[in-house]
Amino acid sequence: MQKLKGLIAAPFTAFDADGELNLPAIDKQIELLTGNQISGALVNGTTGECGSLTLDERMTVAERWCAAARAFDDFAVVAHVGHSCLKDSRTLAAHAQKVGATAVAALPPYYFKPASAEILVEHCRLIAEAAPGLPFYYYHIPSISGVAIPVINILRALGDKIPNFAGVKFTYEDLYDFGLCLEFENRRYDILCGRDESLLPGLALGATGAVGSTYNYIAPVYRELIEAFAANDLAAAQAAQEKSRQIISVMVNFGGIPAAKTIMRMIGIDCGQVRLPLAAVSDAKFAEFEKALAAVGFFDVCSRSTNASAPNAV
Repeated sequence: MQKLKGLIAAPFTAFDADGELNLPAIDKQIELLTGNQISGALVNGTTGECGSLTLDERMTVAERWCAAARAFDDFAVVAHVGHSCLKDSRTLAAHAQKVGATAVAALPPYYFKPASAEILVEHCRLIAEAAPGLPFYYYHIPSISGVAIPVINILRALGDKIPNFAGVKFTYEDLYDFGLCLEFENRRYDILCGRDESLLPGLALGATGAVGSTYNYIAPVYRELIEAFAANDLAAAQAAQEKSRQIISVMVNFGGIPAAKTIMRMIGIDCGQVRLPLAAVSDAKFAEFEKALAAVGFFDVCSRSTNASAPNAV
């Protein structure tokens, strides 16, 4: 199985004014990503508010992304199919294969949680089995799933139980575990860096691919980081990573995912508001948020869209 390379964005699920799916926005999203040298998208993930979407909505979104990606060469669409219900995960995985996804990824069950690596491997096996023609990625994000089983233990328990197991989307701060996974069995698996603010340490350990939400709107910062790292210009790479951290800090201070979704409107791609229980950035806070972003130089480095509406966005 070919490993995923470069930057993979975790896109937002676009909603209209009534809170329903806004499918035409996907065409604008993929144009923005490809225009900023993003190599793929992991759809229906955490950033995409997967837990707030119905099963039918998740399938509709995945199908539209796969259809849109056909207009671009080598743009990967990874469909996230994780669910607290195993049967629903299998349904989503089978659908992803049917509509032409590049790969599938799955969170662990996050309500009733697996008690051991062996149980988790069996859970993943049954999901991967439903899409045998696609690479399967385990989605490790303990801050959301509450499942903190070290990934190296999962890989050791795996053996040959899942023939299409491709690797891991590793969204956690444990660089020790991350490094062990990268080196496991002579770099057998594709370990994708999932923390945007730790891309540089991930590259230093040997990662060749990364998945993240901020690649939607500050891709140029990460391209600069990757190019500097490749050229052995550590100071420039560190400066780019620090720039991303400054922007992420502002985004987190104004609410995280809801604030990030607001950023998309600033750069010209209106993805609507978030669904409850997330809370949107209020109109009263919007100007303050925009000012805080400008103060850290966001509008000098953001991804570019021809539809930008914010005064400083182009």
